Amino acid sequence: MDATLFERIGGTNAITRLIDTFYERVLEDPSLAPFFKDVEMDKLRRMQLELFSAALEGPVRYTGRPLVQAHRHLKIGLHHYQRFVRHLFDTLSDAGFDLTDQERYEIIGRLNLLTDDVMSAGTGLVG
Repeated sequence: MDATLFERIGGTNAITRLIDTFYERVLEDPSLAPFFKDVEMDKLRRMQLELFSAALEGPVRYTGRPLVQAHRHLKIGLHHYQRFVRHLFDTLSDAGFDLTDQERYEIIGRLNLLTDDVMSAGTGLVG
């Protein structure tokens, strides 16, 4: 049986590192940082660990609010979504994960499957 993306990325420890590195980038981006101004980042990191793990076929179930509900008030534009995804791809490329470009795109693709819920709330950001 083939390893899941969750296993190939390195499991919970690697996803935790990914989320920490990724949100450092996102919070340094002046066009994205305002979306996180009043966000409890420890809670967001826990929810993202669940979300990433579930999306990558890990043993963790997402227990957060539906994405539509969580993002409804944000009115996020497509350019924000594109920046967010670019930061994620760059994090996957730079954070020492031993992944091929194909695996990186597969991870982005899995998470993009979740954007329809968010995009119906605004115009598209998973996060």
